Amino acid sequence: MNMINNSQNLWSNIKSKYSIYFVLIVLFVVCWLANENFVSTENIQNISTQISVGTILAFGQTILIICGMLDLSSASVLALAGVLSVSIYKTTGSLTIAFIVAILVGVFCNILNGLMVTKFKTPPFIATLAMMTMARGAALMYTNGQNIYQIDEYTKFGQGQILGMPTPILFMILLLIVTWYLLKHTVFGRSVYAIGGNEEAANASGINVDRIKMRAFIINGIFVGIAGVLFMSRVNGGMPNGAIGYEFKALTAAVIGGTSFSGGIGSASGTLAGAFIVGFLDNIMVLTGVNSYLQQIVRGAIIALAVIYDIWAKTKRVGRKKGNAEG
Repeated sequence: MNMINNSQNLWSNIKSKYSIYFVLIVLFVVCWLANENFVSTENIQNISTQISVGTILAFGQTILIICGMLDLSSASVLALAGVLSVSIYKTTGSLTIAFIVAILVGVFCNILNGLMVTKFKTPPFIATLAMMTMARGAALMYTNGQNIYQIDEYTKFGQGQILGMPTPILFMILLLIVTWYLLKHTVFGRSVYAIGGNEEAANASGINVDRIKMRAFIINGIFVGIAGVLFMSRVNGGMPNGAIGYEFKALTAAVIGGTSFSGGIGSASGTLAGAFIVGFLDNIMVLTGVNSYLQQIVRGAIIALAVIYDIWAKTKRVGRKKGNAEG
């Protein structure tokens, strides 16, 4: 009996860890059969570039969600960081200063998020919703609602290449490695999983919960700042109304990739797989001429299915734990 239970647990672990990659492979093959142009090197590179900004945001979301939080303000802070970065570049002519400014803005806004959550015990949903409105308003006020054009060398961030590889893809790979390392090979990462799994138990075990949450928001702020630079560079201007809805793209990628809204579960590689699943679906719908309104319905359905699956998986995990405890 124990052998059967162990086999079932092993199979459940394998499914939970690797099912997302199986789905990604199957979807890739289906898209290939639907349109042979899908597998061209140019198209795959195009998909990777298009999802890069959203995926970088998703890495930050992954850390926060594992820790039992989330960030609804990421796209708005991206816009604020991006337009300020572009403005500083046009004033100073320095790409380095412009890049640093974007990161500082992202970190500052996320420190405010963190303070609202840790010091004033505001639910992350409410805290980041407030920041979403404030950051977007600040971006629009700073630019008077106008786009900033003629950004010259600034476009190198999002449109340049290094050794034939588009820079947005390189940033995405770099931050994938950073996220993976932080989550899997640092005390911070272990604390993030512990807090998301059971905050009271983590606190009782000596983990400084508020400090870890603040660090999670700060790391998210760094990622958001970088995403802001890449986005504005790719669209060739400082756009205060840019990246609307990107926070939901990031959340979708994270949840599809196996990050549980309940906290304590998730991975950087899973989030990347989730981002590619969404990217593949978007791309094949365009290649096959699917109506743009229908595309929105499909995206919404994907989010709903991902959340439903997350709830179902959580219920199964709880039931399995109860069964093991009773056994």
